Amino acid sequence: MTLKETLEASVQKRADDVLMRFKLNGQWQTLTYRQFLDQVRNIAEALARTCHIRPGDRVALMGANSPEWCAIYFAITGLAATAVPVDVKLQDQEVTHILSDSGAAALFMDSVGETSIYNFAGRCPNLRNIILYGDQKPELDNGKTRGIQLHDFDRVLDATREASVGHNAAYDRYQPKEEDVASLIYTSGTTGRQKGAMLTHLNFTANFKSIDAAIDILPDDNFMVILPLHHSFAFTACLVAPIGSGTQMSFAESLRTVGENIREASPTLILGVPLLLEKMYNKMMAGLRANKAGYTLWKLGIRGPVRKGILEKLGGRVRLMISGGAPADPQLLTGLETLGLKAREGYGLTETAPVLTISPFGEPIRPGSCGKVLPFIEMCVFNANDEGVGELAVKGENVMKGYFNQPEATAEVFRDGWFLTGDLGYIDADGYVFITGRKKALIVNREGKNIYPEEVELQINQSPLILESIVLGYRPPGETVGESVGAIIVPDEEGIAGLEVTAKRKFTEAEIEARIRAEVKKQVSALADYKHPRRIQIRWEEFNKTSTGKIKRYLYAMSESEID
Repeated sequence: MTLKETLEASVQKRADDVLMRFKLNGQWQTLTYRQFLDQVRNIAEALARTCHIRPGDRVALMGANSPEWCAIYFAITGLAATAVPVDVKLQDQEVTHILSDSGAAALFMDSVGETSIYNFAGRCPNLRNIILYGDQKPELDNGKTRGIQLHDFDRVLDATREASVGHNAAYDRYQPKEEDVASLIYTSGTTGRQKGAMLTHLNFTANFKSIDAAIDILPDDNFMVILPLHHSFAFTACLVAPIGSGTQMSFAESLRTVGENIREASPTLILGVPLLLEKMYNKMMAGLRANKAGYTLWKLGIRGPVRKGILEKLGGRVRLMISGGAPADPQLLTGLETLGLKAREGYGLTETAPVLTISPFGEPIRPGSCGKVLPFIEMCVFNANDEGVGELAVKGENVMKGYFNQPEATAEVFRDGWFLTGDLGYIDADGYVFITGRKKALIVNREGKNIYPEEVELQINQSPLILESIVLGYRPPGETVGESVGAIIVPDEEGIAGLEVTAKRKFTEAEIEARIRAEVKKQVSALADYKHPRRIQIRWEEFNKTSTGKIKRYLYAMSESEID
């Protein structure tokens, strides 16, 4: 099925049931399946009439989680166009690359990023329309800004609402196919530039089918939407899954209000990255220790009443907690289980729409494993060594078409019909998957963000004061999951000498190191904050290289003596 057919099937069955719960002006509001589809149709009409979007066009979407974000996405894909979700935390340079590389003809943008419009508008040749939505929109004069037409979201919806329900509505004229690209999701690449993974309607609906078979979604389930929907894990598991299953989803207002929102919304499923679940666990444990009577019962082994109290603070209905996006500490999962919360871990990749494995809920947690392969997905190990460890490869209807306009990069990750994950691991006799490392130098932080060193190095090496650099992951003392970003820098002595000529004096080594550290921070300011090196190490010898001039990365690691 397509995403459009998936939505329409649920509307037919659950038209007047609540699909979304969200807060507006401090009060919880609801949106039924029928109301959501009406909004989707209206936005589709506005896209077709105002922005002249047709099948195959790319339309970017940049905003925080909201019912509007979801409706805009389904409107874009309902016209057989392709949605390009953009992380609101990216810097202008990164956003410009995505808009330009994808050839986006239009951009929906909420008030989170409105001030950036004038910085990138003129550098995206295909971008013709920007539709501004959200609570605070700048005054529009209906004129053009650097050749781009600016539109007010509410105004264009009002102008096309009547046509959206007519017999010739745009939403009815265009029908996407399973093989059509629904999303172009940009993920950092080894060449230093982000590349767009082409994910089809079938990729997402197939992955939903696998998730549903693995966790058995129930008719009264309520998914808590916490992670940003531009992230493929949240998109499939917290938007496609509830719509596909005809269930409900509730939006957290922000990370600061997650606890309060969960208490009020009473979700049954909570999905998050390890860092989020870790914070929730620590807060629950702190509350338990602060309750003298409850903690005494806990230490005495009388835990039923305590667990009931914890469940009530989470709304009283939580049945599953799933960690994804980054490796979870097994102690976190067992700790949540001890508190009476069923917690499991999943593994996946953007290119696989994204979920590949999940720990079975009917079996005990197996420490170190990310679970078993989902139904309807195949996984094998390529080039396994004597211990059975090799590169994990997968096959299934959830695997992307390839990278947009990058046939060579696409060819690199496919072999004999199998998608190569780049992750090293093994599958034990019981079918449990274990990740042991990464074939490439990908860094995954505690929030589940992927950082490719080459992208950060490309930015750093633009400085005339830096000869070369290596960006790599390291784990600070006391942390057991995720990695931080570190950089080893070789200064350019000729560049330094030029500065000394201007200053008419020789710099001390300490002065040079301080200047290099400042230079690194200056260069990476064009990248998202989570890609910035937290630890910078200076060395004066060039890196050891192969005969082709490539740095031998495996020879280097961050020194533990360096100060963050």
